[in-house]
Amino acid sequence: MTASQITMYGADWCGDCRRSKRFLDSNNVSYNYVDVEADLSAADKVKEINGGAQSIPVIVFEDGTHLTEPSDIDLKAKLEALAIL
Repeated sequence: MTASQITMYGADWCGDCRRSKRFLDSNNVSYNYVDVEADLSAADKVKEINGGAQSIPVIVFEDGTHLTEPSDIDLKAKLEALAIL
């Protein structure tokens, strides 16, 4: 899977974002990281995906689905379902 097929919206101050990044990195999953603090249009995209909520991280997959604030267990299950792990 290439980096362009998974996009993670997050921020450096966000503990859940750091945890999800750690999980993806430790499992050698490529992804694009978009800092919502540095890119205000990305912050708007997060709100659009979440129906107005600013919750992060938001991880968007190539099949058009997304996870918001996923646990490592949920993220692992999604990656396994997509045959990435």
